[in-house]
Amino acid sequence: MSINNLEPMIAEVKQLDTYVESLLTGPIAEGKWSIREIIAHLYNWDLFNANEMVPLMEDGASLPEFPDHDSHNREGLARLEDKSVYDLVDLFVETRILLMNRLEAVDPSARFTIGKGKRKFSADSFAKIFVHHDEEHLPQIREKLSQ
Repeated sequence: MSINNLEPMIAEVKQLDTYVESLLTGPIAEGKWSIREIIAHLYNWDLFNANEMVPLMEDGASLPEFPDHDSHNREGLARLEDKSVYDLVDLFVETRILLMNRLEAVDPSARFTIGKGKRKFSADSFAKIFVHHDEEHLPQIREKLSQ
């Protein structure tokens, strides 16, 4: 698995432009996020990683802990509440490409830790965390679109 495995989500998100806004802004299930909110959530994490984590990825570096997920998600959604779902699609695509490009520029031999963790990561293994994150949300999106 590599950084390139982050790319398939771009095509998945781009195709959302072909759906009516009401389908993308209604919750995927009772009490759950909408597709719009899922895309905002993915965008927010990509932006954080591209700007805050990737620049620190050097051999022997200790990257900061990830922020508290709940507050990071809440703050990100609040910051984006005035954006349309279609604007978010564009922002996501642009930022995912930026994240991939920045990860590709990291020295492939660099190994670093995150927070207090002892596990050594590379840019590829870091990307793998977020490939799995995409894989959590993709079935939710697809199921909602098939209704």
